Amino acid sequence: MELYLVRHPTPAIAPGVCYGHADLDVHDTAAAEIEIARGKLAAVKPAAFYTSPLLRCRRLAAALPWGEARQDDRLKEMHFGAWELQRWDAIPREIFDDWATRFVEQPPPGGESFRDLYTRASGFFADAAARHSDETVVAVTHAGVIRALLAHALNLPLQHVPGFHLDFGGVTKLVVEGTHINVAFVNR
Repeated sequence: MELYLVRHPTPAIAPGVCYGHADLDVHDTAAAEIEIARGKLAAVKPAAFYTSPLLRCRRLAAALPWGEARQDDRLKEMHFGAWELQRWDAIPREIFDDWATRFVEQPPPGGESFRDLYTRASGFFADAAARHSDETVVAVTHAGVIRALLAHALNLPLQHVPGFHLDFGGVTKLVVEGTHINVAFVNR
């Protein structure tokens, strides 16, 4: 399987605000980002096409040339619970710092941990690999999901994953050959 993971365009939200499951539309710059993503994917002919059901992903998926994408909740961004749509600097520092050192296992209040996100993203990956073992798949998703799947592919400890920078509209390609996962490129 060749799996192309495409990050959504820039969301319409002020910098410094926590968002994950919040269903945000895309920023005014999205049209240009969508065209760039279309160019990056011009030669790709997927047998299967998926998207997160969140609007910022569906907007990009609708602009791609392969018809309607199948929505899959496992492709949603991490759920930040009570922190959704709050400014990061409004979260009490000691609470944020405690979470930041234990985010793999500790969820924000009412949200999910990174391990929870990793588990559901890995479930999507396993299902896609089983259904489309010799085919190409495209999934429009979020940075957290892409980071989780990179950790899965590279067998990295989850606490090291936040360091992966992923551009809005960036494309990451994973290639599955038997039980081996190759990271062909990141953030192209």
